[in-house]
Amino acid sequence: MVNGDERTASEDGKGRLELQTWSDLPLELLELILSNLTFEDNVRASVVCKRWHKVAISVRVMNQSPWLMYIPKSGCLYEFYDPSERKIHSLELPELRGCRVCYTKQGWLLLYRRRNHLVFFFNPFTRETINLPSYELAYEIMAFSCTPTSTNCVVFSIKHVHPTVVAISTCHPGASEWTIVNHRNRLPFVSSIWDKPVFCSGLFYCLSLTGWLGVYDPGRRYWKVLAVPPPRCPENFFVKNWWKGKFMTEHNGDLLVVYTSQNKNPMIYKLYRSELAWKEMESLRGVTIFASFLSSLSGANLPGIMRNSVYFSKFRFFGKRCISYSFDDCRYYPRKQQYDWGEQPPFENIWIEPPRHALSSI
Repeated sequence: MVNGDERTASEDGKGRLELQTWSDLPLELLELILSNLTFEDNVRASVVCKRWHKVAISVRVMNQSPWLMYIPKSGCLYEFYDPSERKIHSLELPELRGCRVCYTKQGWLLLYRRRNHLVFFFNPFTRETINLPSYELAYEIMAFSCTPTSTNCVVFSIKHVHPTVVAISTCHPGASEWTIVNHRNRLPFVSSIWDKPVFCSGLFYCLSLTGWLGVYDPGRRYWKVLAVPPPRCPENFFVKNWWKGKFMTEHNGDLLVVYTSQNKNPMIYKLYRSELAWKEMESLRGVTIFASFLSSLSGANLPGIMRNSVYFSKFRFFGKRCISYSFDDCRYYPRKQQYDWGEQPPFENIWIEPPRHALSSI
């Protein structure tokens, strides 16, 4: 039996609960919720009320645009172009003397020193070096799965021995030697130094010279050329320097390919794995691709960067602006800048992801 005082207290407590709103969430819980939202959802949440706006801004993570790293023909002074600020930063890197840049991911470079066949990772912002076993590199193309400080890092290299045979080499930080295995494929596959592998959803994907797609599973050590017809090329794609005009990258598990042609607008294709087909995209849906020969990157919600665009690894206006193409505006910036990739040396630059406070290390 409940007495009157207890009933009143209970009813008052229920009334107070009913008056509570989402804006009354404890600060720690609100910070936890908002910090796990995507950038777009964080912005939407910030307009709920003044309190949510303040907390949303405090936990909002702004993505960092990649920088274009220029590789000097001589000397050790490297330039890094920030397209969001249109500024160039310089950094002396004597550790890279005599090296060839092979790939980049998550701020790390994969390098090869021909003189002693040394393969190693180097972070230009922290100056950290991680060596791998020696490996004689010829026409192989290379990539790695994730930051070399991770125990899951796998280094991958491939070259064709014959149109139906490829040699795949793998290694990982801490290993004493490379594992090299020849794999046969039913469909012809001729690798090209212009087409860099991409690690996506646990697999390495490789485009052949003519656009066929090979896939390697490092866990199962299994290689296969997929029965996926190459994407439809732009008109006149095969006329001049066609092997240089395609760039592959991934974004949130989606595999994307950019095809370019000197006199046509770029074309974007997305791989639909369930259908084993490439399909043309009319829009990048807010994503920005940063294309270069040595590796291509992608990002979204980048301050100072055009959405739904491709940024190419070429300057105009005395190094103050990258050539880019906007799918929203269906035009190049600056105008009439369709680029002939045959003009550009393949190893002169590469997009790299700087840390959030990169300027403090320069």
